[in-house]
Amino acid sequence: MATQSDVRKIALALPGTREEEGRFAFSAQRGDAWRPYCWVWLERIHPKKARVPCAEVLAVRTANLDEKEAMLLAEPERFFTEKHYDGYPAVMVRLPLMRVPELRALLQAAHAAGAAKPSRKKATRRSPR
Repeated sequence: MATQSDVRKIALALPGTREEEGRFAFSAQRGDAWRPYCWVWLERIHPKKARVPCAEVLAVRTANLDEKEAMLLAEPERFFTEKHYDGYPAVMVRLPLMRVPELRALLQAAHAAGAAKPSRKKATRRSPR
């Protein structure tokens, strides 16, 4: 079972990574810019109130929307998404269902995606059904 402590240890060991101030989030440096590659998921508990951090779920950048869809289809018990992330290359990861070596591989891939130059190709939106 992985925890936020494991996330922090793995993320900070990756080159060019910094932890954001004031929230549980990590960014990779790309030139002079910083691009987030993992952050705590902010859950909507009540429709008329602000989202709140959910420590057991991590939002993680994927290389592209195809990778995101493949992850969601392959392991829906571990990975999920929500409407807010439609068209955005990231999945939500249920940390208690991840082993640390799996989390390490996932964060290494997310770091590479965050540090990579963004593609100029426009993403196509896919209908959820």
